[in-house]
Amino acid sequence: MVRDFIVQITNEGVLLVLVLCGPTLLVSMFVGLSIALFSATTQIQEQTLSFVPKMIAVFAVLAATGPWVGATMLRYAQRCLGGFVDVVN
Repeated sequence: MVRDFIVQITNEGVLLVLVLCGPTLLVSMFVGLSIALFSATTQIQEQTLSFVPKMIAVFAVLAATGPWVGATMLRYAQRCLGGFVDVVN
């Protein structure tokens, strides 16, 4: 019973990591691709050109999705800790 709970929590944790990191990674990849296309068409080879817009976009996405991410992680932590108490007792 404890083993099943640990496997379930581990699977949920891995899926949760993928879901919570998804928006940030997708925005970062989209901005990186856009900057790479712009850099290729204008032949500007400046390294900071891709870094600064990507950093700003990632910070904006983290600020926008922060409450959702925090609430989701809190629910998962409560489920983990509450489940361990139930399994042990």
